Amino acid sequence: MSHIKFGTDGWRAVIARDFTFANVEVVTQAIADYMESQKPACREVLIGFDCRFMARQFAHRVADVLAGNAFQAELLDRPFPTPYVSYEVKRRSLAGGVMVTASHNPPEFCGIKFKAPFGGSATPAIVKEIENRLHQTAPRRTAAGHAGAIQEVAPRQEYFDHVKSLVDFGVIRKAKPQVVADAMHGAAQNLLEQILGAYGITCFTIRDHPDPLFGGIFPEPMEENLGALRTAILDKRASIGLATDGDADRLGAMDGEGNYVNTHQILALLILYLVRQRGWKGKVVKTVSQSVMIERICQKLGLECTIVPIGFKNIADLMLHEDILIGGEESGGVGIKNHIPERDGILISLLMLEAFAHGGHTLKEEIERLWKEFGEFHFKRRDLHVPLEFGMSLVQRLRDDPPAQFSSLALQRVDSLDGTKLIFTDESWILFRQSGTEPLLRIYCEAGTLEQVRRMMKKGEELARGNAHREQRRTIASSQES
Repeated sequence: MSHIKFGTDGWRAVIARDFTFANVEVVTQAIADYMESQKPACREVLIGFDCRFMARQFAHRVADVLAGNAFQAELLDRPFPTPYVSYEVKRRSLAGGVMVTASHNPPEFCGIKFKAPFGGSATPAIVKEIENRLHQTAPRRTAAGHAGAIQEVAPRQEYFDHVKSLVDFGVIRKAKPQVVADAMHGAAQNLLEQILGAYGITCFTIRDHPDPLFGGIFPEPMEENLGALRTAILDKRASIGLATDGDADRLGAMDGEGNYVNTHQILALLILYLVRQRGWKGKVVKTVSQSVMIERICQKLGLECTIVPIGFKNIADLMLHEDILIGGEESGGVGIKNHIPERDGILISLLMLEAFAHGGHTLKEEIERLWKEFGEFHFKRRDLHVPLEFGMSLVQRLRDDPPAQFSSLALQRVDSLDGTKLIFTDESWILFRQSGTEPLLRIYCEAGTLEQVRRMMKKGEELARGNAHREQRRTIASSQES
C-alpha cells in the first residue's frame, strides 16, 4: 500500500512510482466519499487536467471513479488552467472539482487538486477529512456500458467574461504596451494573447505548445526558468513579460530589460494600485515567506495584514470568512476579492499589466519608486535535495537552539509558524522549511542588499549541508552499534 500524503495544495507524486492509476483511484474514491458526506444538492463534478504526461488518461480515470459513485463527471476536452475549474465549480454550485496537475513541480510529477464548492483549494479541514478516508472504501468504477456517466465538455465563456469585467483594458490599450506571454508549455497556452488581442493589445506568446517535459525546465515562473522569456523580451523590444506556471494559477514577470520581478514586488505593486487607484479596501494576507515590505505598505495604507503558513489554502480559508482585499504567497500565487478564493495566474497577469500601464513608467522604474517609498529589499530561494529527516532535524534544531548571530547579524526573534524563520534586528530574515512530501529543504532569504542576501544564503546552505553530514554520521554510527 503506497503512502499518499497531501501537501500545500493537493496530492503530488512521481508518475509510475507513486502516482499510479491504482493510487489515483484511491484518492478519487476518498474525494467521492467526502463529497457524499456533504450531501450535495448538485451531483455534477468538473474534471480538468494540464499538459503533463498522461494527464488526460489520469483525468479520465478520475471521472471513471466519480461516475462509479453516482456523480455526473464532466471532463474537459483539452488541457486548461486550474482557476477555470475553480471558477466553474463556484459559478455552477457543483459538488466539487478535480484538477489533474502537479502545478509547478518537475516533469516527472503529476498530482490531484480538489476544488471545493466555494471555488478554491480545499481548506486544511477538508484535506484532513479526505486523507482520513483514504483506503477506507474500495474504489468504485463505472459499470461497463453505463452511458452518460462521463461527459466530455468544452470550456465555456463565463470565466473569461468575469475576468474581463475585473480588468480595465482601456488603461492598457492607451499605454500601447508590447507584451510577451510565456506559457512555459503549460495549460495557459495562448489564452493571454487571445484576451489581449481582442482589445487590440499586442501580445506575443512563447512556449505555448503543450510539452510534458516543459522544454527541459520546471514549469515554475522563477528567474532561473525564464531565460526564454528574457530572450523574447529583448528580441521583440517588449515593455513587459508575463509568465504562468504549469496549470496557470501562478505568475512571474520581467521588465523591458529582462530583469526578473519577483512575487514580493508583484504583490506590493498590486496592493498599491488596487488601493490608491482603484479605491478597493480590505485586509491583506501573506504567507510567512512573503516580504516584510508588504507589512510596511499595509501599515502606511492603514490595512490589516495577516500572516499565514505557506500554501494558498491557508489564504483561501481566510478569504471565505473575512473581507480580504488580496492574498499572496512567495511562489507566485495571488488571489483578489470579487473573484474566487483562489490564485489565478491569468487574471493577476492582466491586473499586473493594467497596474504597469497606468503608472506611465517602465516596470524597472516602478520597482525603484517602490523601494524609495518603502525601502529596498532583495530575495532569494534555494531548494536543497536532502533526505526529509535531515531537513526536519535542522528546522527543529534552529527552532530549539537558534544562533545569537547569523552571518554577523544579531537575532531579534524566531518565528516557528511554518518551518523556522530567523528574523534579525535590521528586518532581514532567513527561513528554513522542509517539504512534508518531498526530500526538499527550502531556504528563503530577504535583506536590504543583494550582497547581504548572498552572504546569508551561503551561510544557510553551509548550515544545511553541515547538518546533513552530521545526521549521516549519526545514522552510520547507530547502524554500526546495532
